[in-house]
Parts: sequence; C-alpha cells; structure tokens
Amino acid sequence: MKIHLIFFAVLIAGFIAYNLFFEIDDDRTNTVVNILYASILFGYIAFMAFALLKKMKK
Repeated sequence: MKIHLIFFAVLIAGFIAYNLFFEIDDDRTNTVVNILYASILFGYIAFMAFALLKKMKK
C-alpha cells in the first residue's frame, strides 16, 4: 500500500507542477488536460480504495 501512496503523491505533484509551470496557452485544451488529469487522480483513488477493501476482506 505504501507504493500506491507514493505513486499517488507523484501524480498530485505532477498535477500541481502542470498547473503552475506547464499550462497550455489555449484555454479549452488546458481545461481538457486538467479534466483528464483529475479523472486519472480520482480513478486511482478508487483503485486504492478497492485494493484496501480487498486486503481488509482477507
């Protein structure tokens, strides 16, 4: 589970770095990239929760 948390922290750091330094000039494209990145983050949260519930079941 520790590896999952480290990977999630790297994803969050990448999201923050993108929004601070690597924004795309076009607002629509930037919004699409933000939405996709946030969707990946929320999907990974769901994966971690599922993995934790599976471990607790055992």
